[in-house]
Amino acid sequence: MNLDRPVTPDPYPLLPAVPSFDLRSDDVTDGQPLKDDQINALGDTSPHLAWSNAPEGTKSFVVTCFDPDAPTVSGFWHWVAVDIPADVTELSAGAGSSDASLPGSAFHVRNDGGGLNFMGAAPPPGDQVHRYFFVVHAVDREQLGVDASASPAVVGFQLAFATLGRAIIHGTYQH
Repeated sequence: MNLDRPVTPDPYPLLPAVPSFDLRSDDVTDGQPLKDDQINALGDTSPHLAWSNAPEGTKSFVVTCFDPDAPTVSGFWHWVAVDIPADVTELSAGAGSSDASLPGSAFHVRNDGGGLNFMGAAPPPGDQVHRYFFVVHAVDREQLGVDASASPAVVGFQLAFATLGRAIIHGTYQH
C-alpha cells in the first residue's frame, strides 16, 4: 500500500453551499486527536454531539461521520443516522451503538464496515493522519426518503437536494 498519498481535501466545500450552524461535543475537539472511546479497537463509542441555531424550516437531521483519508477512492463512512426529529438537538455518547434507541423514527444506515452503528476510527497502521468529519445536516423534510438498506452514498445524494444547513466538527487519528 502506498502510504505517501497526498492529503484529500475537505469534501464538504465541494457540495452545494448551505449555511452553517453551531455544533459542539464533549468528546471531540475540532482538529484534535479523537479520544480512545472513538477508536475502533478501543471503544467504538459515538461521541456526544449537541447543535443549535439550525436554519429555519429544518424538519429533521441526519448525522454522519466520514473519513475522506481512507485509502479508497470513496473515503469511508463510519456513521449515518437518518430522520432525527427536528426537536432533537443533542445525541449522547453511545447513541451510535447498534442497540441504542435513536429518537423518534430515526435509524442507522449501514456504515462502510457493514454495521448499523457507529464504527470507530480504524486507519491502516502506518498510514497518514486521518480526519473524521462529524456532520449534522439540517434537512428540509421529516423523512429523507431512504431506509436502512440505503448506502451512505445514496443518503449523501438525497442530502444534496434536502440540506438547509450543515454543522461540522472533525477529529483526527493515526494508528
